Amino acid sequence: MRLVDFVSIKLTIFLIAGILIGYHLQCNISLIGFLLLAFLCCLAVTYKMGKRNHVLFGCFAMGTSLFLGVFVTIVQLPSNPTHYRRHLEEEPTKMSMKITEVLNPNDYSYRYFAEVTSVSNKRTSGSLILYIKKDSLLESLSVDDELLVHATIESPRSPLNPHQFSFKDYLNKRGVFGQLNLAPKQWIKITAPSQTLFGIAANFRKILVNKLKRQGFGKEELGVIQALLLGQRKDISEATYDDYKNAGAVHILAVSGLHVGILLLLLEFFFQPLERLRKGKNLKVLLIIALLWSFAFIAGLSPSIVRAVTMFSFLAYALHLNRATNTFNILAWSMFFILLVQPLFLFHVGFQMSYAAVFAILWIYPKLQQFWYPKNVLVRNAWQLLSVSIAAQVGVLPLSIFYFHQFPALFFISNLLVVPFLGIILGTGIVVVFLTYFEALPPFLMETYNSLIGAMNGIIHWVAQQEAFLFQNIPFDGVQLVLGYITLIVSVMAVSKKTFRWAAMTLSFIALFVGYLVFQEFQLSKKERLLLLHQNRNTVLLYQKGSELTVFSNHFEKSASAINDYVIGERIKRVDHDSLFNSYHIGGQKLLIIDNNGISPSSKSIDVVLMTQSPKIHLERLLDSLQPKILIADGSNYKSYVNRWKNTCNKRKLPFHYTGEKGAYEFSIKD
Repeated sequence: MRLVDFVSIKLTIFLIAGILIGYHLQCNISLIGFLLLAFLCCLAVTYKMGKRNHVLFGCFAMGTSLFLGVFVTIVQLPSNPTHYRRHLEEEPTKMSMKITEVLNPNDYSYRYFAEVTSVSNKRTSGSLILYIKKDSLLESLSVDDELLVHATIESPRSPLNPHQFSFKDYLNKRGVFGQLNLAPKQWIKITAPSQTLFGIAANFRKILVNKLKRQGFGKEELGVIQALLLGQRKDISEATYDDYKNAGAVHILAVSGLHVGILLLLLEFFFQPLERLRKGKNLKVLLIIALLWSFAFIAGLSPSIVRAVTMFSFLAYALHLNRATNTFNILAWSMFFILLVQPLFLFHVGFQMSYAAVFAILWIYPKLQQFWYPKNVLVRNAWQLLSVSIAAQVGVLPLSIFYFHQFPALFFISNLLVVPFLGIILGTGIVVVFLTYFEALPPFLMETYNSLIGAMNGIIHWVAQQEAFLFQNIPFDGVQLVLGYITLIVSVMAVSKKTFRWAAMTLSFIALFVGYLVFQEFQLSKKERLLLLHQNRNTVLLYQKGSELTVFSNHFEKSASAINDYVIGERIKRVDHDSLFNSYHIGGQKLLIIDNNGISPSSKSIDVVLMTQSPKIHLERLLDSLQPKILIADGSNYKSYVNRWKNTCNKRKLPFHYTGEKGAYEFSIKD
């Protein structure tokens, strides 16, 4: 039976299509509600007429799923009439909000996600990101804390440089469409707030973390323990995190599908004897699902763990039914119901990679076992572990390169050395957490577990040091992502089916993939541009000609991240560096750069003036002298200076471009 023949898969595909339509088109909620109701009525009438196998019933079911996806998505967007953005004013507004998630703080502020429950005493919905300035007397807030606020909500800022990570887009795809920066006098904390299950779970996790910190674990080991068992990564050092990322094992540090899947297998093994009892199989699946959700509660009921436990609860039921085809069927149902409740999960990297990995394991792993089944038990076990790792990595490979632009070639070594023992690490860790909570953890167990985590960190560090096998800065766009997955799917089918049709399709998509790369190279060869980036406390000019880039800056190391983003996005193959000059000739125009030395020529042939490093000059006199066509200020200037220059240019009706507001400036270089 083909996978597309499953009703669950068809409904899920149409639900996903509806979510994409609802997010990108943001349709009228009343119209979509009417269409959804109409399709539901037609579906009910068709069902009542006994035409469940008729093509019309299928069309109405698919249409219902499509409009259901659109509707549940719109409810979470600003187009929803109850969304707080529909009730905001330009002046500071009185609002109440509830903390829903505690984020890692930065150097200047505590950060949270919060649900806006009312604006000017009107009930509202919708989330925002909240920044509260750090204060020596201020303690961080917790999930379920409620605040009264008098402030103005701002929209998250779009990226100011080409190919820069869009934090605004990231927030929007989490259902967050506003940000709020609060000073101490702009908010008060409400006493005795209402409690939710998420708040209770978060507080329970905080108690566990504090008790673990009082044990004798090493600093690095404790950070990994908290990530492995409690889903809290803020205490992991940057060096340790980079080691796991470069070794292709960063998924170990996020409580997600891998951990819950291993826990499911452990529970399946331990509760196997229950099947001998009458109704034992039913009792077994109920106990497993209950314990999975208990683990989710201990881990704080974060979105990633809730998502993973929901998925594996469905898979636990599929194992209970013990039919191979039901695994794909129920996996699709789990995705359908998760997206029905949280449609914006579709855009989360963790959601995409979890389902891609699980689907690949269920589909590719059996084919690898059919390809080779060693007779030696040790070799067979090693091959089975390696097969799972290969299947999962193949499933997430295009997504991994698309989002992170790197590929750790030694991923199979880190997974082969660590994942087999992850069951022991997780199982022992749960015992450690349980005993720690009751303050009954014996020293020998603490020391043993600390050594175990230290050994795992050591293995990961060794693999990460093999830099020759880490391929970084790989350009990979959305078209390549789609073509990559199609090519992978038809390639697996060609290997398993061994027919000419699938072989021809594989070669066709490989040719299409290569053809797209050739087209990109051709387009790149004709490209020439000069850009002024927005950088705080630095001035950076980028000159691109084809696949070569010259960076003009006196401190280009300060802007390495922005330059690297541009290099990846534009498929640059060679990068040169040079110092900034005071003037440039650009396409028949002359650019003059004025820095904090404030030196400018008396020539009147200047077309563009760039102000950098906050020069102390008399702008009116400068403009009268040079008569430029436009004045530009980059991010290296004080904002007070920029505002003064902007007002002067507005009075003189002279075009003014500030990169901190309008983003990078692209010069016209055509003669």
